[in-house]
Formats: sequence, structure tokens, C-alpha cells
Amino acid sequence: MNYNIHSNGNAPDCLLTLTLPSSLEEEVLDTLMTDPDLARGFTVLKAQGMGLHVELASAMERVQGRAQRVVVQVAMEQSKVDSLIAVLQADFDSPQITYWVVPLLAFGKLGKSHHAA
Repeated sequence: MNYNIHSNGNAPDCLLTLTLPSSLEEEVLDTLMTDPDLARGFTVLKAQGMGLHVELASAMERVQGRAQRVVVQVAMEQSKVDSLIAVLQADFDSPQITYWVVPLLAFGKLGKSHHAA
């Protein structure tokens, strides 16, 4: 298979997923955008969190029993995960931000970019 390679020659080999309260969305996204070498791009999804350790911040969340959350997914090189986590931990010391890392078996695009080089 032919996978897209980043400009430094390395393809993403893992997927970092962050879940966080909606109230922290803009701050976390700003942090991710400050160093494009660590997070070249990411996907942001709206979600709802449920469980024993999820804080229900608003009255509506308490009635529904689930918290408004944001999921951020970053396809990246595993060698850079620890550095990105360290940056996030320095800026956000919050037990309400969770993360996990899984292997990424493939990464690519279905077509060629139409942007000028």
C-alpha cells in the first residue's frame, strides 16, 4: 500500500485520542496548534461522557447523567507522543482530560492534494 508521508519522511504510526470537557476545548486546541511539529493536524468531535469519574458540570448534565465532551484525535509518530503529553500536562493539570494511544495500521489520503507546492 502507498501511505502518505509527512514532510519529514515519517508516516503517523499511532493515534492519540484526548477526551476533555467542552469548557476546555478552545484552550486545548490553541495549545495543539502552537507546535505543528508535535500535532500536524487533528480531528475534533463532539461527544458525551458517562461513568463514575465524569464530572457533571451543569444542571442539564446532571439531569441527563452525561457530560458534554470533546474528543480530539491526532495521527502522529509514536516517538513524539510523550513530548505532546508533557506539553498538555504542563498547560492542563486536569483529571477530566483523559488520553489513550493506539497503533495506527495505515494513514493516507484517497487523492492527491491540489495545493500548490
